[in-house]
Amino acid sequence: MFTPAFAQAVGGAAGGPTDLIVQLIPFALILVIMYFLIMRPQQKRAREHADLIKNVRRGDSVVTSGGLIGKVTKVVDDAEVELEIAPNVRVRVVRSLITDVRSKGEPVKEQA
Repeated sequence: MFTPAFAQAVGGAAGGPTDLIVQLIPFALILVIMYFLIMRPQQKRAREHADLIKNVRRGDSVVTSGGLIGKVTKVVDDAEVELEIAPNVRVRVVRSLITDVRSKGEPVKEQA
């Protein structure tokens, strides 16, 4: 009759905790590389974008995620701004949709 053959560890005994650590080192190294190449730059971009939209004020020329380029005429509240995209054409836009501030303008003076 045939007896099944199984692969056995070299040395007879189980590898022990050091073999497990040696096997996990490449996975830990991959996680560290992923953190520095992917996650950390993404967090930095998110912080920069949050600062960018937080500091938008009247007179700034901005670009929205939809591709509209306009000038901020009014900051409605913490969530919205009003853009002038053409003479006498104003739209309200959610702040988080602003992707770029092209030029910082001086704030428009209030008229009495």
